[in-house]
Amino acid sequence: MFDKNKVKLGIAPIAWTNDDMPDLGKENTYEQCISEMALAGFTGCEVGNKYPRNDMAFLKKSLALRNMQICNAWFSAFLTTKPYEEVEKEFIEHITFLKEMGAKVVGISEQGHSIQGTDKSIFDDKYIMNDEEWDLLCTGVNKLGKVAKDMGITLTFHHHMGTVVQTAAEIDRLMENTDPELFNLLFDSGHLAYCGEDYMYILKKYINRIKHVHLKDIRPEVIEKVKAEHLSFLQGVRLGTFTVPGDGAIDFKPIFDVLDENGYEGYVLVEAEQDPAIANPFEYALKARKYINEVSGL
Repeated sequence: MFDKNKVKLGIAPIAWTNDDMPDLGKENTYEQCISEMALAGFTGCEVGNKYPRNDMAFLKKSLALRNMQICNAWFSAFLTTKPYEEVEKEFIEHITFLKEMGAKVVGISEQGHSIQGTDKSIFDDKYIMNDEEWDLLCTGVNKLGKVAKDMGITLTFHHHMGTVVQTAAEIDRLMENTDPELFNLLFDSGHLAYCGEDYMYILKKYINRIKHVHLKDIRPEVIEKVKAEHLSFLQGVRLGTFTVPGDGAIDFKPIFDVLDENGYEGYVLVEAEQDPAIANPFEYALKARKYINEVSGL
């Protein structure tokens, strides 16, 4: 059974307001989002496009009123396409904000050559890195990991559909060529299931280097449509590729069992981007909360 002082439950604002497609959830306000998160029983969140980052006093107060805590915020790295110094400067600004907000981890994704935000086919057009690009990525994330560690933040890497680190083999290569003291993994069940990988293999193999967890479920029938019609990642999201735990095809109990048995500490965070006009985010947050409690006791 999880120690609730060490394992906490969060949810991402992307179900309310979508960063990649701002028209999804444009009617939802920041305060509605965090109020519904809290009402559904969550205590942690990530950062959405309507969060008032330029007014940290208000941001802190509004979260504290609802017993909410920022636990992570996505960082787009371009280590394979930009000079390292540029990426590091943006990264320091990002984690300075996170540290000020009390977060302990940062989730980064390599967006050099990414097709996740394009109209390219998610299954047909993924970029494959060469050895030189792999060296740039592995060297760069190690350096960013050192910067983060020196500032008291743990770096985690978000493998993601459409990016250069998507498959189990790519995760393996990245993990094998990075420093365990500086570089960790953000485990995302949904992205591994989406591309047909064994998410339990990755979870078990790297459990000691997994420092943040995204709980994302999938709808296989939508993925089959995306594959058959050569659709993009964002087209799939609009159609409902992803959903919350308990509403899709993934059994999360084995995932929670492995986390529990290995003494995982940190946030497990529901992240399931859908069209909020079709999948009411508060309703789905409640559904996820109920299911997670049933299978994990959290």
